[in-house]
Amino acid sequence: MTTHVPYLDDLRGEGIFAAYYDPGGQRYGLPTYPYHWAPADLLTIRQLRARGLRPGGQAIVAQILWRHRRNQRVAYLYRQDLSKPKRTATPAQLAAIAKALRARRICPTCRTEKDYFIPLSQGECNDCATGQEH
Repeated sequence: MTTHVPYLDDLRGEGIFAAYYDPGGQRYGLPTYPYHWAPADLLTIRQLRARGLRPGGQAIVAQILWRHRRNQRVAYLYRQDLSKPKRTATPAQLAAIAKALRARRICPTCRTEKDYFIPLSQGECNDCATGQEH
């Protein structure tokens, strides 16, 4: 599946080459697009999640490459039409998550439940760490 960007192809015809534009995948092994130039039907993981989708086991079909400071960054692209709906947690999973989050709010020193997570750096609630009464 090769998807060309007409504007970038026109630039190439004029002798101007966009960095990281390789829709055939000869240079980078996968079809590659510059930042902000990927075809609309190819989405990153974050874009899929924003639409309530997940890759669903499909292979990576393309990538976006760009430079960030001195590093080359990559974002993999998936086909939107092959994506599946995001899974929802079961009631048992939601209960387990709630129990784990509650445990993070209970101070091991004074055994009281706080309205914030106990800081890992202190190992106890703010009141116990500063020596204040409850």
